[in-house]
Amino acid sequence: MKKGILFLAMMASLQATAQKLWTLEDCLNYAIENNITLKKSQLSKETATETLKQSQAALFPSLSASTNQSVGYRPWQDSGTITVTNGQVDTDVKKTYYNGSYTINAQWTVWNGNQNRNQVKLNRVSEEQAELNVEQTSNTIQESIAKLYVQILYQTEAIEVSRQSLETSKKNEERGKTMLEVGKMSKADVAQLTAQRATDEYNLVNAESQLANYKMQLKQLLELTTEDFDIAVPAASDEQALQEIPALTAVYEAALLQRPEIKSAELSKRSGDLQLKIAKAGWLPTLGLTGGVSTSTNSLSANTWGEQMKTNVNASAGATLSIPIFDQRKTRTAVNKAKIQQLTAELDLQDKQKTLWKTIETFWLDAQTNQQKFRSARESVASEQESYNLLSEQFQLGLKNIVELMTGKDKLLQAQQNKLQSKYTTILNQQLLKFYQGEKLKI
Repeated sequence: MKKGILFLAMMASLQATAQKLWTLEDCLNYAIENNITLKKSQLSKETATETLKQSQAALFPSLSASTNQSVGYRPWQDSGTITVTNGQVDTDVKKTYYNGSYTINAQWTVWNGNQNRNQVKLNRVSEEQAELNVEQTSNTIQESIAKLYVQILYQTEAIEVSRQSLETSKKNEERGKTMLEVGKMSKADVAQLTAQRATDEYNLVNAESQLANYKMQLKQLLELTTEDFDIAVPAASDEQALQEIPALTAVYEAALLQRPEIKSAELSKRSGDLQLKIAKAGWLPTLGLTGGVSTSTNSLSANTWGEQMKTNVNASAGATLSIPIFDQRKTRTAVNKAKIQQLTAELDLQDKQKTLWKTIETFWLDAQTNQQKFRSARESVASEQESYNLLSEQFQLGLKNIVELMTGKDKLLQAQQNKLQSKYTTILNQQLLKFYQGEKLKI
């Protein structure tokens, strides 16, 4: 009994998992956590962080230790020869001997025209740009997901319209066959009704194929490898499409303050300023400090290893001042390139601002135009529906022919499709405008 209950529970769990319906929020959250392109951007940001830390550490002195151990051989060493090693008289005469040296060195660049400090600032800017690139990649992915998601919602409702149209065609065909049997309709008219039914079946299959294709594109965008994938279909009301559209200027001004592509372009200008300072530092002197401690041992010495380590200690300290005189125009070239980079960054910022304006203006115009189309389409659907109902009644009474009935049906179907297209296009562009203002995407 317990095994049976456990089995049923497992089956219910598997069924629940298989029937998961993805909301827009689910899709967005999953993409942000798992998208490979986004993960690569995040790794690039971590690389920039490591580069920043290294440049910060370069402000401090460097310290290194080294040792050298060697074996010497004097094949013609005279037993009466006295040698001096590191200031010590070697009284022990051996053809084979052993040397050891131990050194600790320290170096510190005290001043190099602030190149090192400006490099830290430059790397910090690069880190911020890498972080903004992550955000920009995330925004691009979210926009693509939202567009596909809304397209799926539209196609789902369009399929329902096509299915209703097919049901009407089937009823008309059955009615035509009945009228043929009683002699009130010709075979040619019935054939047209059959053709209309077949066309509606084809349109339904085509619409279902398009829906499956959109779902496949969304699944691929999410990088899912599961076979079962379907989305939740929220109730997108007509009132949602009739909501007030944000003002174009207000959206643009908000986007200028928070869109990552604009912030990144502004940081590029700061980067250009820092690169110019670093290049100009090539004309300035460089001051560095060095210091070291060394000692050595030798097996030929009569002193012990510890005594040699102590008596052979040699400490040194020094300062190095490097003054550039002629560097084959390297600094001048670097300065000129930095100035060109400044101008390029300024132009890039202007280009990003204009591109942002064009994008927002397109969203805004599409939202405005399709909202007006939606208002007209609602009235058109109501009018065409009433007209078709009247045509259907008159057709049954023999007052209208088959051509007029089919024409009325086609007009109704076209009006319904126009309504759906304008409705979801309006909703999508409304949400994109809000997204560019800094709000989350939602349907």
